Order: sequence, then C-alpha cells, then structure tokens
Amino acid sequence: MQTREAATASTVGKMKTQLELGEWTEAQKLILTCRMLALESHSESLAGQISMRSTNGTFLTTPMAIGFDEIEARHVIRVDESMQVLEGHGMANPAVRFHFWVYRRRPDVQCIVHTHPPYISALSMTGRPLLVAHMDATPFADDCAFLPEWPGLPIADKEGDIISTALGSKRTILLANHGFLAATSSIEETAYLAVLIERAARNQLIAQATGPVKELDPALAKEAHDFLLLPNVVKASFAMFARRTLRRTGYQLEG
Repeated sequence: MQTREAATASTVGKMKTQLELGEWTEAQKLILTCRMLALESHSESLAGQISMRSTNGTFLTTPMAIGFDEIEARHVIRVDESMQVLEGHGMANPAVRFHFWVYRRRPDVQCIVHTHPPYISALSMTGRPLLVAHMDATPFADDCAFLPEWPGLPIADKEGDIISTALGSKRTILLANHGFLAATSSIEETAYLAVLIERAARNQLIAQATGPVKELDPALAKEAHDFLLLPNVVKASFAMFARRTLRRTGYQLEG
C-alpha cells in the first residue's frame, strides 16, 4: 500500500515535467489576473486594486475607474510610493497606498490583490474569520489573518499601518466589513489565492446556513496547505484559470 508521503513525492516529481505552466510576461500576467478576477465577480465597483513590485522600486498597477474586465496593456501604469504616475495614463486607485505599507514590511511580497467580492464581503459582515473546513480551503490553514474591526476608508497611512500589522507574516487576510487582501511572492500565487478565498467564503456561508461547521484537523490541513501551495501547483492553476479566462472572454493578449 502506497503511503501519502510516497504518493506526494511521486506526484511532485512528475509535476516538474508534466504540467502546463504557461508563458506570459509580467504585464500580461497582471492583465490576465484582472480579467480572471472579473469573471469571479471581484470587480463590481471602484473598489479593488492589484499591484506588482518591480526590481527598481516602482510598482505596476491599474488606473482608478478602469474595471478589471476591461484592462488592456495600454491601461497598465507604473507608479512610485508617492503615487506619482511614471509611465502610462490615468491615476492610481488611492487605496494602493496601503499596499506600500505591506511591501515595506514584507520584502518577500511581490504582488498584492485587494478586492470586495460578494461572498468575502458577506462573510466580512458576520464578524467571523475564514474557517478551514474543506480541503479546498486548506491553502488558508494558519495562513489567513483576520482584522475584526474596519479602520475606515483605506486611503491614508493610518489604515495602511493597521492592515499591514494585522496581516503580519501571513499570505492573506479577511478584513471585517470590508474584503480581503492576498500578498505573496508571485503574481501567480496572489491570483490563485484570490480566486480560492472567494470560493472558500462561499462554501462557508452555505455550510453555516445549514448548521455548525466542522473544521479540519490542523495537522492534516497544514499538510494539504503545503502541497496546494507548491510552486508548480500554483503556476499550473494560474495557467488553467488564464486559459479559461481567455476562452470565456475571447480576449487576445497583445505582444
């Protein structure tokens, strides 16, 4: 009988050569992330931002009042920490300011997504944290912080300080009466977790409507967390979401 450890090792070995990981530029990945999140209802209003850290200390983001579903290469802008637009046209969403607090405190973070999708927003209104009660939620096992009080409109430094402190060293955070933040070392991982957290919130709300929710054993949840966040699992998942997005929207990437 094959053990889980042996099966995992075998699977990890095969993933190195047998997965379709996609080949896109960083700017194309940003566009794909916006459009895949739009399909998941992450862009229903002005709220929501994506940012990527560049090696020269600047950041790629998208302009305010351009929906995730309409982002094209011409919309991507480059800004500095003072929110000055260095390349492109339009203005950055003022809430990107709180992203900079996370970047300063977390040198490992290279990409941040913050949105207000429906189920996360609904869960955020209950005062309850995200629960790890299903296998698909295990990427958040001991990796999703919770800010229990809304600090106000997050466009000033105070809110950035509060949110980045609450996030700590975790990859994600549920913001009460607000939304969520995903902050990781790659755009693929940030996008992946942004998709998964909305689905985890949906499943939790459906389950809670029927009765108490039974959480997973923490040790088993951590094991699944580590597997589902393996780089090749993340990249293959991003590629799958990207292909689905291109197929459903008919959008043609430039260059």
